[in-house]
Amino acid sequence: MCGIWALFGSDECLAVQCTNAMKIAHRGPDAFRFENVNGFTNCCFGFHRLAIVDQLYGMQPLRVKKFPYLWLCYNGEIYNHIRLRDHFKFDYQTKVDGEILLHLYDRFGIEKMASLLDGVFAFILLDTANRKVFLGRDTYGLRPLFRMLTDDGFLAVCSEAKGLTQITHSMSTPAKITPFLPGHFEVFDLKLNGKVESVQMDRFHCCTDEPKHASYNNLKGLGTGFELETVKSNIRILFENAVKKRLMAHRRIGCLLSGGLDSSLVAATLVKLAKEEQLQYPIQTFSIGTKDSPDVAAARKVADYIGSEHHEVSFTPEEGIQAVEEVILHLESYDITTVRASVGMYLISKYIREKTDSVVIFSGEGSDELTQGYLYFHKAPSPKAGADESVRLLKELYLFDVLRADRTTAAHGLELRAPFLDHRFTAYYLSLPEEMRAPKDGVEKHLLRESFKEMKLIPDEILWRRKEAFSDGMTSMKKSWYISLQEHIESEVNNSQLEKAAKLFPFNPPTTKEGFYFRQVFEKMYPGCYEWIPHYWMPLWIKATDPSARTLSIYKPDKDQ
Repeated sequence: MCGIWALFGSDECLAVQCTNAMKIAHRGPDAFRFENVNGFTNCCFGFHRLAIVDQLYGMQPLRVKKFPYLWLCYNGEIYNHIRLRDHFKFDYQTKVDGEILLHLYDRFGIEKMASLLDGVFAFILLDTANRKVFLGRDTYGLRPLFRMLTDDGFLAVCSEAKGLTQITHSMSTPAKITPFLPGHFEVFDLKLNGKVESVQMDRFHCCTDEPKHASYNNLKGLGTGFELETVKSNIRILFENAVKKRLMAHRRIGCLLSGGLDSSLVAATLVKLAKEEQLQYPIQTFSIGTKDSPDVAAARKVADYIGSEHHEVSFTPEEGIQAVEEVILHLESYDITTVRASVGMYLISKYIREKTDSVVIFSGEGSDELTQGYLYFHKAPSPKAGADESVRLLKELYLFDVLRADRTTAAHGLELRAPFLDHRFTAYYLSLPEEMRAPKDGVEKHLLRESFKEMKLIPDEILWRRKEAFSDGMTSMKKSWYISLQEHIESEVNNSQLEKAAKLFPFNPPTTKEGFYFRQVFEKMYPGCYEWIPHYWMPLWIKATDPSARTLSIYKPDKDQ
């Protein structure tokens, strides 16, 4: 996890512009560098470092003697960098995982380079010899990237949009700040005056395709065909492989544990592999909630069962309400379910940063989208409709759950890892017959649960525990977190304000006081930037006026909640 920032063709003094780079300092608390580009006085890089791999040579922009004309700024982790280095016999100068990008680009060009990377990344690559600038972002956008391009070719790039909102330029027309599309790369010609022109924007990977890097990693035991036992075995092999490769770190590893199926499978697999790999410390797990929260109780059961060093963070709605504005500032979003769910994750990340030495944090993100875990999937009109919705959700993760997971952890200088969003694991799961992936016998994520049945990895009651949204499960059934939040907002927004909402906010007009309040806070911080969120996250196939699972007619709480 790091913060990257770059300008190409700035009209303003760089010393003035670079103050904007400090707005993402939270992403890299270990070190900061600001560097001009030789020969291009109006081009520069800014980098905030969180040291995870290669403590000595990890500063950026990364440059090596072999390629003096290449400058790389990237945020991410490339899990197969050693495998690729050895396969292609590249001569490395550092131990930095990102060095692989320079060698791959030199040998194969930008598109093949991006498609061979197994990991999470956002990069800015400058080639001064060929006068090119390249941008790229991983398949699911786990690492964020925003760009701003003026009509006269001034390009500004940053990990978070807040590093671009105050950038000044000479154009009279405002320049749009847009999230860079996941799974894509963009090529710019760099002119002698430092300005750029976009000449190519292409997709290098789609989540439904097997990634090109899979052919360089021959996994033992993978079977062919769709016989149920073969599929279950493949799911286990690929999932364990996804967790194992993410152990790459020089900093302590921990895991968020809500007590739901997904985070429990991640935590249990992580603890098992940490023992096998002989990590020198116990895995810490973290849950958050009120005293009577079903999540906290379930997480405690799992932690006892797997033998992790468990931390329970107490949560009160009052604390949550106090954090809302700060959360929206970090999120750069006004989406209702994103804000609600981010509060707990922001507070638990704050605890981890202040009270422990865990920095690399595993999480169950992405499973609900991949394995059809949301309760509304029970109402899908057909297995095909469910499968299509699953892919749509995965493609939009960078706007919602992945955005939440990155910003709430990065706000406190932590790095999030999400094994369920492993390229190879997701591509395999999405290749399975649609009927196989649909809810079965009234149970969502049936195939995933079935795959780990009799493995004794987690307690049976957790393996078959019903889906509970993170923002709901933090509080008891008697009173959900979103109800406390809405009660507070009742006094902040009056009826006449809500009646004028559509006029005031014609794009994505809020229909509730809660939505109005979030939008108001967002507009105060990021005026006119409402298009960063194209639409609100809402369930399909069901009459829903609120994104919370607890409001749906199909919601049935577990008996002991």
